[in-house]
Amino acid sequence: MAANMYRVGDYVYFENSSSNPYLIRRIEELNKTANGNVEAKVVCLFRRRDISGNLNTLADSNAREFEEESKQPTLSEQQKHQLKHRELFLSRQFESLPATHIRGKCNVTLLNETDVLTGYLEKEDCFFYSLVFDPVQKTLLADQGEIRVGSKYQAEIPDKLAEGESDNRVQEKLETKVWDPNNQLKDPQIDQFLVVARAVGTFARALDCSSSIRQPSLHMSAAAASRDITLFHAMDTLQKNNYDLAKAMSTLVPQGGPVLCRDEMEEWSASEAMLFEEALEKYGKDFNDIRQDFLPWKSLASVVQFYYMWKTTDRYIQQKRLKAAEADSKLKQVYIPTYTKPNPNQIMVPGSKPGMNGAAGFQKGLSCESCHTAQSPQWYAWGPPNMQCRLCASCWIYWKKYGGLKTPTQLEGAARAGSEPGPRSHMTRQEVQGMSPFTRNEGRAKLLAKNRQTFILQTTKLTRIARRVCEDILQPRRAARRPYASINANAVKAECMIRLPKATKTPLKSKLVPRQSLAAIVKDLAISAPLKLKASRGPPTPINRNQASQPRVGQSLLGKRGFDSTTGVPYPTNGRPYTSGMRTTSQSVIKRQKVSQGEAPNPVVFVATKDTRALRKHLTQSEMRRAARKPHLLVRIKLPPPPRSLAMPLLPSSTSEPIVLED
Repeated sequence: MAANMYRVGDYVYFENSSSNPYLIRRIEELNKTANGNVEAKVVCLFRRRDISGNLNTLADSNAREFEEESKQPTLSEQQKHQLKHRELFLSRQFESLPATHIRGKCNVTLLNETDVLTGYLEKEDCFFYSLVFDPVQKTLLADQGEIRVGSKYQAEIPDKLAEGESDNRVQEKLETKVWDPNNQLKDPQIDQFLVVARAVGTFARALDCSSSIRQPSLHMSAAAASRDITLFHAMDTLQKNNYDLAKAMSTLVPQGGPVLCRDEMEEWSASEAMLFEEALEKYGKDFNDIRQDFLPWKSLASVVQFYYMWKTTDRYIQQKRLKAAEADSKLKQVYIPTYTKPNPNQIMVPGSKPGMNGAAGFQKGLSCESCHTAQSPQWYAWGPPNMQCRLCASCWIYWKKYGGLKTPTQLEGAARAGSEPGPRSHMTRQEVQGMSPFTRNEGRAKLLAKNRQTFILQTTKLTRIARRVCEDILQPRRAARRPYASINANAVKAECMIRLPKATKTPLKSKLVPRQSLAAIVKDLAISAPLKLKASRGPPTPINRNQASQPRVGQSLLGKRGFDSTTGVPYPTNGRPYTSGMRTTSQSVIKRQKVSQGEAPNPVVFVATKDTRALRKHLTQSEMRRAARKPHLLVRIKLPPPPRSLAMPLLPSSTSEPIVLED
């Protein structure tokens, strides 16, 4: 009975989704609606999965500082992982939820320096918080104020003067003397002067037009003149006149008229006071928000001073009594029975009892994603539907209460459907490439600066066997077309272990391809390098002056000529001419995709040399097309035989006989 009774101030679990973890809230009020239902006004607390990655990094640094300062014992990786599930972030956000969605109580405390973090892991339904999260500003701040230590906050105490040593400091520069208790006046004389000061203040308010409008009666003016501001002014007047009553009297009433002293209670109008009461009810004693949202024309010192003066009025006492009566009329507690309806994520075979393994669409033999157990009285579907992941009964309760898995896994982030915009399976290839750090030069530079070590992904024997045995589940062709979609490797391996005993004992046929050495490969590349041939220049081509007016229909080496270019008149394949509303193939508009400068890859330019152009002339048109369609194949070029040169007689390099030239 006591476990199902919920009161104001309790920390409770709220369920807003059957697949998402519970919400943790603190009950502030219990209100009964017109339908007879009970609604709870609650304070929101957030988990780590509800905030951004930058704020998680800030929370990690704060946790490390706390561990170093409080000298916590060394924690294992699994304990650190589970401790993040116990950390919450308080907020100032309120919301109203139906009380029927409450699923149990929990305990949330402010983290103290004397607390041991492992103690939270040993207790069930136990959480802690140390930072405050602002959902609007997206900030994390410390909940408790820090101790201000240093020269900015503490005064430096000088050494004590020795006996007989005089203080050479100028006292007027260090402090201001406002009252001397060892004056020549007696207490009755001071009281009489204060009464005169109140009378002068009442007369000054009668002469002031604004004061007479605000306090039309004599009693209100006399009450305003009896406030502390008038007494402080009277005592300052005595101090300035060296406690001479005659001089002080003349100072109270100068030649221009009596001096009027007013405090914040008189400076504020009735409408401003009502705005302040409304802001105080909404924000409490958060004077910065009160000034910013309700009274921006007032200074912060004025707002604080008015608050402490307002607490001395009857208005404050009346509001305090009204709040007490309103709290008495509200519900103090509510009884919520235990929720026993089945969860929609339960995996059950149609027509069988609850608690049986397997379900329609789920592969048998799958293990729990958290504890990797294969036996459980009840299984629950978890994560994206296409992943076919599931949790056992104990891990499902842990997921609902703490918002994570007992052991860290890669699929835990994929199950956060509420915090992420959507799974990658619904994104286009361009969107997925836009999310990758390799698409921009800045991201590539950051990644290279972070880690310049190369790595390889080496598959195990079980992985290679699973690719062959579970080819129907893995679907390698479909996975190759969608490389951005994740593959449940654990499910494939689990199914492979089931199918391996049933698989054939005949060894798989594999063709061994001998690999050449590096020296042999370099030698083959050097042999297959293109020859440098010098092309002979032919006669110059004459320039046709009428070429500008004629259409260029000559076909290029790498282009195909369309059917309509042969006749000049476009005709379709059926022989009928096109109508005015139809568009031919040559008229189709091709939109080029614009690539920004930051996302463009590094340019690779192939410059054709004279030798390359000379070799192209020896290729036929069909060979050129074949080379363009299959650029990975080698091109065989039949070079023409070199021109024969005339045999010249060999002459000796030097002779003693004369050379005779005959005509």
